[in-house]
Amino acid sequence: MNKLVTRLLLGLSLLLAAQANATDLKVGDKAPNFRLQATDGHFYQLSDYLGKQTLVLAWYPMANTRGCTLECKSLVQKGDLIRQYKAVYMMASVDDLEDNQKFAKEQKADFPMLSDPTKETAKAYDVLNLVRVASRVTFYIGEDGTILKIDEDIHPKTAAEDIAANLAALGIAKAE
Repeated sequence: MNKLVTRLLLGLSLLLAAQANATDLKVGDKAPNFRLQATDGHFYQLSDYLGKQTLVLAWYPMANTRGCTLECKSLVQKGDLIRQYKAVYMMASVDDLEDNQKFAKEQKADFPMLSDPTKETAKAYDVLNLVRVASRVTFYIGEDGTILKIDEDIHPKTAAEDIAANLAALGIAKAE
């Protein structure tokens, strides 16, 4: 019960927290490397994708909240739109691995959902907000490790379509 109350209060705080200028990183900057465990048990790091494909890293505030659930559902239901590009996508939060695993299982996530419980990677990406959760920000990181786009205007219901449109606008090659 205490965990539920905490989640409700954090959810309410998320709605009230200002997200202006969530990140100090800029397009053209080198993206910070990371090594985070995902819901599938594997560890993922940015350096694994260098020279291979674009990485879309979608930060979300908290598992099992309304907006995050809508965003995850969009990526599950329409992830094929993103997979048409030479890109890999994953979601990341500061939730612990167990919470993210339950969330991923409930939503039938077919992509990595990264856990950053130490908040070190969230700090490196400058997405940790006033309530100590990640702001909803999506980073598009090129094959060379540079930030191609930082999207802070996320529409959870259309996240997959929006990511695919951004990949197209960035000129990311289609998958073979």
